[in-house]
Amino acid sequence: MGKKVLRITALICLLVFILTLQTGMVVAAPTAKLPNIKILATGGTIAGAGVSSTQTVGYKAAVTPVDALINNVPELKKIANVSGEQISQIASENMTNEIWLKLAKRVNELLSTDDVDGIVITHGTDTLEETAYFLNLVVKSRKPVVLVGAMRPATSMSADGPMNLYRAVVLAGSKEAIGKGVLVMLNDQISSARDVTKTNTSNLDTFRAPELGFLGYIQNETVSFYRQPTRKHTVDTEFDVMNLTELPRVDIVYGYANNTRVMLDAAVAAGAKGIVHAGTGNGSINVNVKPAIEDALKKGVVIVRSSRVGNGIVTRNGEFDDDKYNTVVSDTLNPQKARVLLMLALTKTTDPQEIQRMFWEY
Repeated sequence: MGKKVLRITALICLLVFILTLQTGMVVAAPTAKLPNIKILATGGTIAGAGVSSTQTVGYKAAVTPVDALINNVPELKKIANVSGEQISQIASENMTNEIWLKLAKRVNELLSTDDVDGIVITHGTDTLEETAYFLNLVVKSRKPVVLVGAMRPATSMSADGPMNLYRAVVLAGSKEAIGKGVLVMLNDQISSARDVTKTNTSNLDTFRAPELGFLGYIQNETVSFYRQPTRKHTVDTEFDVMNLTELPRVDIVYGYANNTRVMLDAAVAAGAKGIVHAGTGNGSINVNVKPAIEDALKKGVVIVRSSRVGNGIVTRNGEFDDDKYNTVVSDTLNPQKARVLLMLALTKTTDPQEIQRMFWEY
């Protein structure tokens, strides 16, 4: 009986094969569903153009619209269902708090739907790390959000933008990136928004996390993570910008030899609610500036001690009596990222002790 069933099955398979040859009918193999990725464009070098194929500095940034960026990389259609939206068209040194709020709200709106699996944000490299960290604190989704840029304009003979964009879409559509917080993808390297910084004015390999390292790499379409962010981000933060129309003013004051109180006083006079002091070494403050710090604190201005060094922990009570003066230390955040966190902290509280807790957690 068993042999008879096998003969009948074989005969049926043979008949189906003959029918397929005669009719030309091809039975397609099932294909994996492509992720839906939204590309939000803000401008920058990745959308820039030069006057020649050899111009890599002095070009005009933010001239190519998002649809053209997508069309210039037709390979994107093979890895994702991609659509674009223009949020702004600026060189990133001109980024504003208003654009940050607009971008954050749009990201949260898109990720709250089932139609979007991940988001890629094209951005100029000058302030990319700040936008990335801002979003890392206010995006309310575990879905991937990836910031990407370029160091050479699209007209360059060795433009890095198209490949960076391709890799960013791969990353945003990957299951591996879910829950990792906001990511930065350039030069095949995956970085955490909190740790990454621009380290060179013009080299392709400029984005690095010098002490804490990359999260992983992309090779072809393979995403490989080797470590994970440990600080709270996205859905685990206490910050909500959906109803905010503005952010508190926070300025950065730089420390240097023979420093005076002039710039810190000017920031206070301009209405700063918080000031990040980018001190020398371990966040040191010049003796001439300390009276200005005291005066600012008496007026309710929150002072955060960071460091111009760019790496390392700023030690609480190490170079300044933070407990006595009720100042805050930035932990490992550089001055520009300390400013981002301080702005968001000030939307919740002006208590320096509570703000210090946030700097330890985020």
